[in-house]
Amino acid sequence: MKKLIKLSLTVTFAIIAFASCKKDTKGQLGTPVTPVSTLTAPLDQASIDLSPGGVSMVFTWNAPQSAEGADLVLYEVIFDKVGGDFSKPVYKIISDGMGVQTQATIPQDTLNKVASIAGIPSSTTGSLIWAVMVSKATNFKLSATKHTLQVTRPAGFAVPPTALYITGSATEAGADITKAIALKKTADGVFELYTSLQPGAYQLSDKPTDAGTRYYIDTKGVIQQGSSTTTVTAASSPYRLDLDFNVASSKVVAIQSIGLFVSAYDTELGQLTYIGNSTWEAAKIPITFYQFSWGRDDRYKFVMHTTTGLEYYGSSLANNDPPAGQPASYFYLLPVTNDQWNNTYKFPPAADTHNVKVDIYLQSSGAYTHAATAVN
Repeated sequence: MKKLIKLSLTVTFAIIAFASCKKDTKGQLGTPVTPVSTLTAPLDQASIDLSPGGVSMVFTWNAPQSAEGADLVLYEVIFDKVGGDFSKPVYKIISDGMGVQTQATIPQDTLNKVASIAGIPSSTTGSLIWAVMVSKATNFKLSATKHTLQVTRPAGFAVPPTALYITGSATEAGADITKAIALKKTADGVFELYTSLQPGAYQLSDKPTDAGTRYYIDTKGVIQQGSSTTTVTAASSPYRLDLDFNVASSKVVAIQSIGLFVSAYDTELGQLTYIGNSTWEAAKIPITFYQFSWGRDDRYKFVMHTTTGLEYYGSSLANNDPPAGQPASYFYLLPVTNDQWNNTYKFPPAADTHNVKVDIYLQSSGAYTHAATAVN
């Protein structure tokens, strides 16, 4: 009998404890939270001309007046398209101080990204709506008011591609997207490629597949997103393509030739021609080191002839040793000045009074480099 009473009491206490636990949990989940009532800045219908790297914009609001203590709540600024109800906001940003402060400092670059996601094209003006979400535990409340913010986006892409390819009948690889040629990424949103173009059309894509986002260069040289193509009507020629998605700008420069500049003669002693795959070559250039009183001089660099002028390419070092035993970086090509002597390389000793085979490799897959080899 005593065992039965003991068991009955144990069950009773367990039921009471379980009920108490459920009550506490329900109380925690039901913790009241008061919504923000007033948004203070930016004012409703405020406008801003966004610029890359521009000064951050500060969004502020008044803390909700509640007995629970405002220090226990977290805030998020949420954005939506005009006409939206914030049930599926286009962007959320936690407030300063890991969400506890009644302000959020938002960079203009982020606002540009928000506007892009909301469907406002670059170089145009459009509107967003914003509000503040306050939360405590698992409860959330949207602010009682919302503000409209008018933004004017700069040219360029708020979310530039992380990789870029060129495809089309005007390219070396043709119109098969799976064979598209990769461009070299030189900075965030900035790409470069040395290649040839022929009469036809081309597109740019962030993937070498049909699923990639497509871009094209319009007649004003502005990069646009879309399925249109860029037309090439000029005769086949090598080009350098420089594309900056941050400002939607492009420079497509024709390369006429690359010359081998020999310092002691202060002139080009031979020309390289384009052979495809971002490569220039001269099979044989006769070289004789110049005789000075102190010895024979063996220095050289390169001159690129383009439709916009001459560009010099050479070593990162002002003075160089002979090439034997040097690392691969010795042969890297970098933009340099037209100084006759500085930033030059040295021919291998066997090149004196012989022919030199010269190759320049400007592929996007690695460092720009070259080779100079003595031949018969």
